[in-house]
Amino acid sequence: MMMFISRFFKSFTAMFVLFCTFVLLCISTASSFAQTETEAAVTTPLDLAGLVEQLATGSLSERGDTVKQIALLKDPRSTVIIAALEQGNLYADSESKKVVIKDETGNFVDAVAQSAITSDISNFKKIPVNNSLRNQLRSLSAQLNLSSQDEAVRLGAVKRLLNDGLDADSAALLEEQAKTESVKNIRSAMDIALALFELKNPDEKIRIAAVDSLRGSLEPEARSALTETSTSDESEAVRNTAISALKSIESIISYYRLCETIFFGLSLGSVLLLSAIGLAITFGVMGVINMAHGELMMIGAYCTWVIQQLFPNHISYSLLIAVPTAFIVAGAVGVAIERGVIRFLYGRPLETLLATFGLSLVLQQAARSIFSPLNRAVSLPEWMSGSLTINPVLSITYNRLYILIFAILIFFMLLTILKKTSLGLKVRAVSQNRTMARAVGVRASWVDALTFGLGSGIAGVAGVALSQLTNVGPNLGQAYIIDSFMVVVFGGVGNLWGTLVGAMGLGIINKFLEPYAGAVLAKVLVLVLLILFIQKKPKGMFPQKGRAAAD
Repeated sequence: MMMFISRFFKSFTAMFVLFCTFVLLCISTASSFAQTETEAAVTTPLDLAGLVEQLATGSLSERGDTVKQIALLKDPRSTVIIAALEQGNLYADSESKKVVIKDETGNFVDAVAQSAITSDISNFKKIPVNNSLRNQLRSLSAQLNLSSQDEAVRLGAVKRLLNDGLDADSAALLEEQAKTESVKNIRSAMDIALALFELKNPDEKIRIAAVDSLRGSLEPEARSALTETSTSDESEAVRNTAISALKSIESIISYYRLCETIFFGLSLGSVLLLSAIGLAITFGVMGVINMAHGELMMIGAYCTWVIQQLFPNHISYSLLIAVPTAFIVAGAVGVAIERGVIRFLYGRPLETLLATFGLSLVLQQAARSIFSPLNRAVSLPEWMSGSLTINPVLSITYNRLYILIFAILIFFMLLTILKKTSLGLKVRAVSQNRTMARAVGVRASWVDALTFGLGSGIAGVAGVALSQLTNVGPNLGQAYIIDSFMVVVFGGVGNLWGTLVGAMGLGIINKFLEPYAGAVLAKVLVLVLLILFIQKKPKGMFPQKGRAAAD
């Protein structure tokens, strides 16, 4: 019996040990499985929706970590969300954790779904950011844009990093991106940004190399950094290299300043050409001193303003209508002046001058009565707005560039009319020998009217161009009448090529004198120089030759 009890106890003990071992093994497995699940839950990164929800509830410090994770996702929406947060256009509802973006039009879209929000957003509050977080957002936004497929976006990102300055992380990212960048101007901007970063390197050789790489750069940040380096760097070799680099940059800037001055001179010359080319016909070809020429330009400018008032939704196309309208209206007024007044005064220049001066006063008063004495602003078409940036120190405004091209086109069109058409042949015949022209059947009186109308129409077209540079008013043409006569006399009376050269020459001379003498004194000096020039060459630079020149 005792033996049986002993065997039973041993068997029970062995079974109990096995049972306990089994239970412990199960508990250990379950615990390990639970721990694995917990770790997986912790280490599994959140998707964009989860990270955006954290922006609505997290603190400022937590928000900084969250935006870093959003940037690491490389999601196209990440750039939009980070930019909206930086600009203060990201709103959230703390209860629903929903985040929306306020777009440029003032409407709200879901930050994740990118769909319009139609529900009530009164509970949404702007997600706050401080300066530290804003700087971080600015850097992250630039880093995300560096990998964009759009060249303009990548260039903008580099410019932003250039303005804000690089840290070690940004420099490393930019250096890595520069290895694959194929666009020249973007790569150049990257090199400049990296060179500016290397100026802070403790190694003297690296700083000298950075200064050499900035030699010739026209970026304001580069010049500012080189200026600071030339005075404050501890190494004399670095300072001397920076001074040399600054001198080379200044020489380049001087060259582009010269180009800019020449362009502005040509721009002024194009305006003078448009205002003088019509006068070159009436005064140079017909010998009529028309003091109302400026008012014909005013009529063309007012035509532009009226066209824009009639078609306010089509400003971009208004000039296409205004140019022929101004030509017809101003030309018709010119024909009326010639038929009504001037044809009775041929051969009497003093009386013609006084009569046209009186007509100019009448036209000015008519403009004041119809349109009021106040100046009228003409809207600039979108395609003429802005400027063409060639480099950081040289830019060309589109309106002046287009006016220059327009003036050249008008010049060659007028030259073609006078040289290649029947009207041009009759105009030249009448201007050279009126009696002989009448003898061969040319109606000189009608040729005079058409010639005066042609010159007046071109004056109206000049007014259209002037309306894109200044306001339209009754006194618009008075500022250009004297300059127009100067151009015609300087170039050679009756010579269109002389008018072109004279307009461009006087425009460039004026712009070169303005920085030293001022705008008013520069015009006085130009007038004095012109008077001295006329003493040597009374018939201008390109005088007429042949029988017409002997008159």
